[in-house]
Amino acid sequence: MLRKLFYCFVILALAGPAAAVDRVKDDTSPAIAAASEAIRRDPKDANAYYNRGNAYSANGNNDRAIADYTATLRLDPTHAHAYYNRGNAYSIKGDTERAIADYTATIRLDPAYANAYYNRGNAYSNKGNTDRAIADYSEAVRLQPTNANAYFNRGNAYGSKGDTDRAIADYTEAIRVDPTYANAYVNRGLAYEKRGDFAKARTDFNATLGLSHGATRWAQDKARERLAVLPSPRPATILVEKPSVAPAVVASGAANGDRRIALVIGNSAYENVAALANPVRDASLVADVLKLTGFEAVTLLTNLRKDALVNALREFAARAETADWAVVYYAGHGMEVGGVNYLIPTDAKIAADREIGFEAVPVDQVLNAAERAKKLRLVILDACRDNPFANQMKRTMTVASRSVSRGLAPIEPEAGTLVVYAAKDGETALDGDGINSPFAAAFVKNVPTPGLEVRRLFDFVRDDVMEATGRRQKPFSYGSISGRQDFYFVAAK
Repeated sequence: MLRKLFYCFVILALAGPAAAVDRVKDDTSPAIAAASEAIRRDPKDANAYYNRGNAYSANGNNDRAIADYTATLRLDPTHAHAYYNRGNAYSIKGDTERAIADYTATIRLDPAYANAYYNRGNAYSNKGNTDRAIADYSEAVRLQPTNANAYFNRGNAYGSKGDTDRAIADYTEAIRVDPTYANAYVNRGLAYEKRGDFAKARTDFNATLGLSHGATRWAQDKARERLAVLPSPRPATILVEKPSVAPAVVASGAANGDRRIALVIGNSAYENVAALANPVRDASLVADVLKLTGFEAVTLLTNLRKDALVNALREFAARAETADWAVVYYAGHGMEVGGVNYLIPTDAKIAADREIGFEAVPVDQVLNAAERAKKLRLVILDACRDNPFANQMKRTMTVASRSVSRGLAPIEPEAGTLVVYAAKDGETALDGDGINSPFAAAFVKNVPTPGLEVRRLFDFVRDDVMEATGRRQKPFSYGSISGRQDFYFVAAK
């Protein structure tokens, strides 16, 4: 059945032995004849009525199917499949209330009947009872984790509630279970488009068009329609002052076989305070140098609103579980309130300090995104700028004045994690006079140096930044990594 429209509610293929399709009604089929003969011989044969009901259902004669399932249940009130298949027949006829009652009876008899939860979820969706639909889809996927349709429809339900992050997560699960699920790619693309992540939306729409088999006509048409109106793509990176190091030399940095991944974020286009000039350029420059040093995957994202920032961290956390190195670089606004550090998304509106938790993302979430990497967890925060909301924030908390004005607070990450600030806690970083910040420029200058161990690398970065800023800015590192192992972006020659 066609699964279409973003966040639509649809009855997908009704799972189970009574899956109904449009067929020519044929009361003379061998299955019906055989079941009818069994009933003639034994009018109390519940399974004979059940089998004839299935045959009628397969032929599209739902009224006769319902009559036979009802006869089955009169003779055997514990026949869970008969309740389930009668519920399917009622659902096809549009009798949602009776369908729900039969699915409920199925579940009462067999609490592990995953398809009954799934189809009851569809029925609740058609009634507009989104919360109960989500509850049933959740139970369906718990019992049957490979039910791609349940993930897809739960994603639709979350989308109708405005929970884009959960909708995207469920479409992603549907695609994981069934990589050819075209409608899941389309609906995920529409969700990404809704939140302004046009690059990911474009990727999903193109993936839909690349499915040679199984893609519905609607999915292909919708993908083409959206690709035609999406904003023109920007380059994945902006090549600015790329380090003058030969790629062949730098690529030797990952010669030991470590799997290295990085998430690089630059927030410049703030919607409610003045824009920042450098973060997008800084992030692009950092992404370029990390690619040159042998990282397997470098994800560069710019100008993230809160939901996009949270989702980026969530997705990175999942990938970090199988990585040896996980590196996060963030350039943009950051803020401390009450001793807690936050990254500021581009759509933040902070009129009072108590709103910070609703509008911004705690740095702890960034640390959590990297914590599963096996060897090196590195978080670099070029976010120690002046608080742009300081003049407009109403004070409602008893905090020191610095807590809502200057830089970030000190941090104590778990052992094995190194956090680097562009400026020491309580101090602010400078954008500098060039097209890149002093910190970003110093970082990309030193990263390609062969044989420069990570701890020593940031000593060099600190010295270069202090020299470039007349000692007005001092980068600082927090936390510790294994003293028994050295870490090199680029191995010694």
